[in-house]
Amino acid sequence: MGRDTKRSLNELLVSLFNHVMDMEAKAVLTEGYRDISNNDLHIIEAIGVEEPRNMSVIANMLTVTVSTLTTNMNGLEKKGYIRRERGVEDKRVVYVTLTEKGRRAFYHHRDFHKRMIRAIVRDLSEEEMEILYRCLVNLNSFLESETGIK
Repeated sequence: MGRDTKRSLNELLVSLFNHVMDMEAKAVLTEGYRDISNNDLHIIEAIGVEEPRNMSVIANMLTVTVSTLTTNMNGLEKKGYIRRERGVEDKRVVYVTLTEKGRRAFYHHRDFHKRMIRAIVRDLSEEEMEILYRCLVNLNSFLESETGIK
């Protein structure tokens, strides 16, 4: 791979990152969700729609401290997106679930990602999708090794 190709690949990756972040903010934060941020939606995504998650697990998923997460959770709870409850066996543990409003935001955000993935793989063969997947795994491994964040 020549230097020009490597430079072009780097420019493309930087551009893609910026476009995805900008587009996600615009596509996801539509009329019904103007009261939350893109960051809030990622917290909602980390909470998920299955069983309640405790604050430590969510903070770990988002690579933030529990105290930082608590600040965000206060706002999400006030706006009606989440519900927090203390553990029955251990009152120190706080479990978080999405309210119906939070679940709608979760599915709204997930649908954006589904549309993005469909657009990416639209014209790819199965073999090309496997190659793309391997490339992205390699990129992810590099980013994890450089940042220490998994």
